[in-house]
Amino acid sequence: MKKNLVLTGMMGVGKSTIGKKLAIKLKAKFIDIDKVIEKSEKKSIKEIFDLKGEDYFRKIEKKIALQELKKINKVVALGGGAFMNKYIRKEVEVSAVSFWLDLNLKSLSKRLENSKKRPLLYQGNLSEIINKIYLERKKFYNQSNYRIKCDSMNINEIILKILSLYENSRN
Repeated sequence: MKKNLVLTGMMGVGKSTIGKKLAIKLKAKFIDIDKVIEKSEKKSIKEIFDLKGEDYFRKIEKKIALQELKKINKVVALGGGAFMNKYIRKEVEVSAVSFWLDLNLKSLSKRLENSKKRPLLYQGNLSEIINKIYLERKKFYNQSNYRIKCDSMNINEIILKILSLYENSRN
């Protein structure tokens, strides 16, 4: 692996699930930025948001993401909002091949309807919130090297597509 492989996209799209499987196929280490944050802070993302707020979380996210992106031979799953940070995007651009996992909002809403660990979702009507977040983030996700429309593919098809694009991007 020359460049890291980075997954971005909305919460609930499957970055961690797909990232773990990609890492196995690529014989790389999988890094879930949200999990690294939780481990370093000794708190869940929800607890960090509740106790210290989103601004604090975004500062920690930036610091940890930039540290992890500088390492080699990694498959990295960014948190849903991380790619909005210009410093993280710049580092991804330099050190990685990035993939936006995109899923229709109806499917995302269904996946997230019972989630208790995603602090940005507790502020009203779930579908409206997901739609609002998606519209805010779409222009950033669009700066990824590749957009993978996950709607009509199963997990194995998504993985094969990413692997093919990733391998071709390195030649």
